[in-house]
Amino acid sequence: MSHVLAAVAWPYANGPRHIGHVSGFGVPSDVFSRYMRMAGHDVLMVSGTDEHGTPIQVQADKEGVTPRELADRYNRVIVEDLHGLGLSYDLFTRTTTGNHYAVVQQIFEGLYANGYIVPKVAMGAISPSTGRTLPDRYIEGTCPICGYDGARGDQCDNCGNQLDPVDLINPRSKINGETPKFVETEHFFLDLPAFAQALGKWLDTREGWRTNVLRFSKNLLDDLQPRAITRDLEWGVPIPLDGWRDRGDKRIYVWFDAVIGYLSASIEWARRSGDPDAWRRWWAADGEGRDAGGYYFMGKDNIVFHSVIWPALLLGYSGEGDKGGEPGELGRLNLPTEVVSSEFLTMEGRKFSSSRQVVIYVRDFLARYDADALRYFIAVAGPESNDTDFTWAEFLRRNNDELVAGWGNLVNRSISLAAKNFGAVPPVDPAGLTPADEALLATARAGFDTVGELIGRHRQKQAIGEAMRVVAEANRYLSDQAPWKLKGDDDKPRMGTILHVALQVVSDANTLLTPFLPHSAQKVHELLGGTGVHAPMPSIVEVADLDGGPAYPVLTGDYTVGARWESVPLPAGRPLAAPKPVFRKLDPSIVDEELARLAE
Repeated sequence: MSHVLAAVAWPYANGPRHIGHVSGFGVPSDVFSRYMRMAGHDVLMVSGTDEHGTPIQVQADKEGVTPRELADRYNRVIVEDLHGLGLSYDLFTRTTTGNHYAVVQQIFEGLYANGYIVPKVAMGAISPSTGRTLPDRYIEGTCPICGYDGARGDQCDNCGNQLDPVDLINPRSKINGETPKFVETEHFFLDLPAFAQALGKWLDTREGWRTNVLRFSKNLLDDLQPRAITRDLEWGVPIPLDGWRDRGDKRIYVWFDAVIGYLSASIEWARRSGDPDAWRRWWAADGEGRDAGGYYFMGKDNIVFHSVIWPALLLGYSGEGDKGGEPGELGRLNLPTEVVSSEFLTMEGRKFSSSRQVVIYVRDFLARYDADALRYFIAVAGPESNDTDFTWAEFLRRNNDELVAGWGNLVNRSISLAAKNFGAVPPVDPAGLTPADEALLATARAGFDTVGELIGRHRQKQAIGEAMRVVAEANRYLSDQAPWKLKGDDDKPRMGTILHVALQVVSDANTLLTPFLPHSAQKVHELLGGTGVHAPMPSIVEVADLDGGPAYPVLTGDYTVGARWESVPLPAGRPLAAPKPVFRKLDPSIVDEELARLAE
């Protein structure tokens, strides 16, 4: 597998994102993408802001702006936040581009031609006070299946079943609490039951998935229902059929257009690259992309869209459901290789809630703390396979006891001793290495296979644990060897050997930690006398819409440069200067300060 698609969930552009969001889709996808690039794979990491649907319209009305103005504002906020975290997107775009509209309509037309999209009269929820459609997610009530009071109109988060808002017991609007009015309206539906067999066969072939994701996905197949893909709405992608495309009151439902964004973003990236067909290397199932891998990153509330609905759209467009059919102009398209879903991050024992101020937004966090401190916490203590809790006390401990006292201390004392006593990377004593020297070097070299294999299997907690084990072994080695005690001229060669070994392991550990801590990895590279780019970073670039729309910012970057996933021998004689601290030690008072902010 040389081509790897990292398909990252699309953050919704109705407000800034908080650290719970990026713990699910952001940091895990970037760690994976950075490692895969370093290991020699051709990675395409894509996403963007999800900007259609009633929630955008509702928020825009509250603020007295148009939906486009609201989306423009939060698109820029989110782009800046993800840039601050160092997320290495090849393209982070948006769903309000001409390119996205065209690709969504193309997929719609292919599904319609193959018989998987059908018109149907259904009951739609209307707000009695405004006359506008209420989206399923804006209606809540009691689940008719499990009795959970707080189920949404599209899905119950308690039992995981798909729902229809008309079936909710005591339905109410989440916007203003009123009881919705249900009226007949004509819409187009995706014939999901026609994919049950094909989806089942495909899911049976999936290996290495997180058990909860695979089990949940298979259970959904037992009761698939046709699902509406259009809405009575003014804001969204027009329906590309005669008699519908010019209607101002019907649009494609946001969940349908958002998942197609993975494909449309890949196509936009290719068009911007100068090779409009380059996207096929990751997508063309019968051509260049047949051996590519596609990895989708999101929180657990989005599993159904990525393990059932998006594969169904791909199967239907390729003509591979119960009704058969022919692939559309884009050809037969690759299904996901793996759906990498994270659990939820809570905050001080409570669910994140912007309305209740139980939240810390990414930009507020980055204004006070280093990006790598957050990245480290998410990697080592995030919600990879279980719901986990972010507390300020634990963040402080992880930063001070592990990053500063562990990794930062190793970097600082190794380089300080070498710079002070030799001014450069010292040579190895011709007398050779001791068993202790050899053992530490072997531990560091072995880390490349161990850590890389774990990242490749999406076991990032274990992976960073193994990398930090190398750091701990190196700190123990320095303490045991105590090179600062070797002060005589006769001891100088041995001191040089110890420090050479320590610096080599610092270099190796830095490479092992680069996918997790790219900002500090660049600093350590330079402290070791390295030049050039070690950990490439994304850039914010203002671009014109390829199809004539307004300009907008994207995240992109050149990731062909930087470190490779291998141990590189440190050359003796490379100049070293006295190091500066890599990480900031935080004052314990931040815990009380942050808890006070939370209580405001």
